[in-house]
Amino acid sequence: MNGVHDMGGLQDMGPVVPEKDEPVFHAVWEGRILGIDRALGLICKWNLDEWRHQIELLPPADYFRLTYYERWLRVNEQLLVKHGVVTAKELETGAPDPGFAKATPLLTPAVAAQRLGRGIPSSHDPKVPPQFQVGQRVRARNMNPTGHTRLPRYARGKLGIVTIDHGVYLFPDTNAHFQGENRQHVYSVRFAARELWGVNASPRDSVHLDLWDNYLEHA
Repeated sequence: MNGVHDMGGLQDMGPVVPEKDEPVFHAVWEGRILGIDRALGLICKWNLDEWRHQIELLPPADYFRLTYYERWLRVNEQLLVKHGVVTAKELETGAPDPGFAKATPLLTPAVAAQRLGRGIPSSHDPKVPPQFQVGQRVRARNMNPTGHTRLPRYARGKLGIVTIDHGVYLFPDTNAHFQGENRQHVYSVRFAARELWGVNASPRDSVHLDLWDNYLEHA
């Protein structure tokens, strides 16, 4: 999406200040949100790409105001209501809504162990031929979709070189909206920093992006 959520390559957003000896969580509730998020993902009502897209639907003011795990909490609340797992009234009151059908919990330790260990489909799929080859010069498409995409705005229309073919994976742009997995090859593409940001960038620097077939065109 062309929103504030795609912050890659933006200037004047303030310095990145690494925190010395940064803890995994800054508060106990952050760890709980991570656990809740993983548990909710196992009920398979939504997928990772829809989850990411839901973050992109946060109003810009909220996106900048909320902390990292506060965004996770907000998004999971929205998805729970959207997919009919809980009602807005239940979230507000913390009590069961008597007018809403009670669902039998599907997540048990056995179910969690099974789903956590299921892995992902193999990236080796001879039925899906690559559209590009390692060493080939390519251009990132100049596209501005209204839905979810993993093609950063700063790379659109820029020239790069394919350095690695990672194999075949589902396409996030369609998967986020339940329009099919549309599995295709994903490549590591090297972009010179000056190609991305002009002559003021260092001539020695480059950026590698993992990009799907549908993000690229022949240069």
